[in-house]
Amino acid sequence: MDQTGWMGKAVDLAVENVLTSHGGPFGAIVLKDGKIIGTGRNEVTATNDPTAHAEVQAIREACKHLGSFQLVGCELYTSCEPCPMCLGAIFWARPDKVYYGYTKEDAAKAGFDDDFIYQQIKLPYEQRSIPFYRIDPAREKGPFEAWKESQNRIEY
Repeated sequence: MDQTGWMGKAVDLAVENVLTSHGGPFGAIVLKDGKIIGTGRNEVTATNDPTAHAEVQAIREACKHLGSFQLVGCELYTSCEPCPMCLGAIFWARPDKVYYGYTKEDAAKAGFDDDFIYQQIKLPYEQRSIPFYRIDPAREKGPFEAWKESQNRIEY
């Protein structure tokens, strides 16, 4: 199957999700060696989980399939340009390539506008619509020191 065919599968997942589960209009697949190893549908409202976006769901399933937290050698096809959260998850997962169908402008026209998140990221913490405050943990030895000293850590 070619790239257009794989994109068609991701878009079909999105349409099917709307028609059968009342989920959001987003679908994604992860491929390795020309085979689907992960699929995802937007299940935010179905599961009351704001992180249950199609790309995240597909990444989780593919990583579980591979027994790895990275998707090296994989391709991700997503029905729509990834939101900031999914973009972060994609970079952490490290697939070789990402293909997307509809744009974030297309999503915004349907009521899924994530531009406000990009704008919030640019602001100082105290000026964001949800303010962020730092509290110094004030510990001699914290989690990062424990990580550096750990003999069991797995780098990523």
